[in-house]
Amino acid sequence: MSTIVRPVWAGKPKPVVLALKALAIVMILAVILFPFLIVVSTSVSTAEDVTAAGGYVVWPKSFTLDAYQQILAGGVVTRAILVTLFVTVVGTLISLVCTVSAAWALSRRSFFQRPVLMIVLATFLFTPGLIPLYLMVKQLGLLDNVWALILPGAFSVFNMVVVRGFMMGIPQELIDSAKIDGAGEFRILGMIVLPLSRAVIAVVALFYAVGYWNAFFNALLYINDTSKWTLQLVLRTYVLQGSSLVGGASDASVLPPAESLQMAVVLIAIVPILIAYPLVQRHLTKGVLTGAVKG
Repeated sequence: MSTIVRPVWAGKPKPVVLALKALAIVMILAVILFPFLIVVSTSVSTAEDVTAAGGYVVWPKSFTLDAYQQILAGGVVTRAILVTLFVTVVGTLISLVCTVSAAWALSRRSFFQRPVLMIVLATFLFTPGLIPLYLMVKQLGLLDNVWALILPGAFSVFNMVVVRGFMMGIPQELIDSAKIDGAGEFRILGMIVLPLSRAVIAVVALFYAVGYWNAFFNALLYINDTSKWTLQLVLRTYVLQGSSLVGGASDASVLPPAESLQMAVVLIAIVPILIAYPLVQRHLTKGVLTGAVKG
């Protein structure tokens, strides 16, 4: 009887290899989680703990939410959160409508499909540049307007290609049978294509939402009014540059330490993304890989 020889990668790993893999995973987790622990601990520490630790606390001796109460009691951080939520929600919806519509149109075989697709893909090679884009936004009257944070980046060719590839994998027989039953393009898109494309749409929605939530350069470029700043721009200005988050306070001694305020803003900025990723994790691999390989 012949012995079946398995390749090295298909065999059972040795205990030493398993131990090294476990050690590597633990080290990676420590590198990732240790800074996060410092952010959380510093944000809930008292002034005495921050002073004793020399600025940033690894493990707080006392627990307080004064920093969060201070930055959420009103003012620049609260307005920034509301602006960022509006930009993220409305921008993601607009981007999904544009992306899905373009992907569906370019996934159907027609005389104009290939020329239009080539024109769209050409934007990968030829970008407008910063100055022309700024001049266009200025001519449209969008300076100091929150729509300047949405409309210039409302459409991503990469995301459209991913969605288009997924839609091209939908069996043509389903589309033909719907047309025989008298369904139009919008009904086919709404009742057949979108339900079948939930995985890739969830992934693309996550990409857009993360992009809108984390973007600060557009706000830095187009927004001068501080009441319209996004959370990331506030984070950059007040945390990285060390400016005060609660300027104008009558008694600075009763305020939480600056490090606690800064870390509280950092935590508020990253927690929504940490929550969003697990919600669409099961769609991530299926949506991206299927959409990227097909078509």
